[in-house]
Amino acid sequence: MPLVRIDALRADSERLDALGRAVHEALVETIGIPPDDHFQILTSHDGHRSTLRHGNYLGVRRDDGIVYVMIVMRAGRTADRKRALYRRIAELAEEYAGTEPRNVFVTVLENESVDWSLGHGEAQYAPG
Repeated sequence: MPLVRIDALRADSERLDALGRAVHEALVETIGIPPDDHFQILTSHDGHRSTLRHGNYLGVRRDDGIVYVMIVMRAGRTADRKRALYRRIAELAEEYAGTEPRNVFVTVLENESVDWSLGHGEAQYAPG
């Protein structure tokens, strides 16, 4: 049950949708989430009232095409599956949204089953 947040600079609704599709498909393909497990927050920053900062950290030359992808999910995936996820997100972001792979910055935050309430004030993954 990942929760995905995607932030992009000056992205129209079409580009945001394409990025959301890219991340969701990559999660389905590499992590094995169900296709209807689709929770995303898509945000475009205008560069004035809100913006995104980036640098050339670790020799990756980013520019204003930067896209930040934050994925919160339950712990348990192997390092190899996460690497496959990052690679597939970058591939699909380029294919669907024209985002250069060097501009796709992904982070995964993991937590436990009890850290989720999907509605009704209940911990559906950890009832008790």
